Amino acid sequence: MIKAAVLGSPISHSLSPLLHMAAYKELGLQADYQGIELTLENAPTFFERAKNEGWTGFSLTMPLKESVFNSGFEIEPIALQMRSANTLLFKDGNFSALSTDRTAFIRLLENVKKDRVAIIGGGGTARAALGALNSSAAQIDFLLRSAQRSQALKGIATKSEVNFFDMQHPLDGYDLVISTVPASASEIVAAKSWNKEATFFDVLYNPFPTQGLKRAQEIGSQVIDGMQLLVEQALDQIHLFSGLDFDFDHMRRNLLGVSRTQL
Repeated sequence: MIKAAVLGSPISHSLSPLLHMAAYKELGLQADYQGIELTLENAPTFFERAKNEGWTGFSLTMPLKESVFNSGFEIEPIALQMRSANTLLFKDGNFSALSTDRTAFIRLLENVKKDRVAIIGGGGTARAALGALNSSAAQIDFLLRSAQRSQALKGIATKSEVNFFDMQHPLDGYDLVISTVPASASEIVAAKSWNKEATFFDVLYNPFPTQGLKRAQEIGSQVIDGMQLLVEQALDQIHLFSGLDFDFDHMRRNLLGVSRTQL
């Protein structure tokens, strides 16, 4: 039986339990997947106890994506380089940390023009996006509220040119704009202008649509929304937690249908 949960704070809005349970039901598996409120302060004690409680694994959301790197867990090399992990898988008496955010970004952006990219924000999800785009994007510009984030981001980009600007930097001239800022900062994004031909990707799904997504739809940009990212990263987690191979295209369609009913 699969025993898993999504961890973070706040967690009540998460649609991960709905999506995972729908997937396991379709796969004919017994499963218990829940949402658990967990803060940074309580995480070390929780994880130590969890090693002996029969957990299959965990999905991590804010603020925990950067919390596992001093935990003694096994860390996949790319997650360690990005300092961002959204998945814990229990095996051989310990948790392994990895990023299904990164693989989700790779698939979602596969057919998107991305020579010149702007990423707004510098947290765990932004670093996963950078890890996915490193080498496929020639230039990646970050718009940051705090310059302290820049050093960690420099270490991820081994092949793409990376530049750093403040939040006032214009968004004209980019092929792809990715917003990773919280809802409280979405008005900053919505107040900006970018080329109609650019793809706009907002990683948030609550609230939906965000102010930035509304702006993109108004000017006719191609959009990728946070619900697509949520489903895409969940596909890899479902594969890892279940140990089963399945048709991602079929499961993606089903889970997007399930998620859209909640909007």
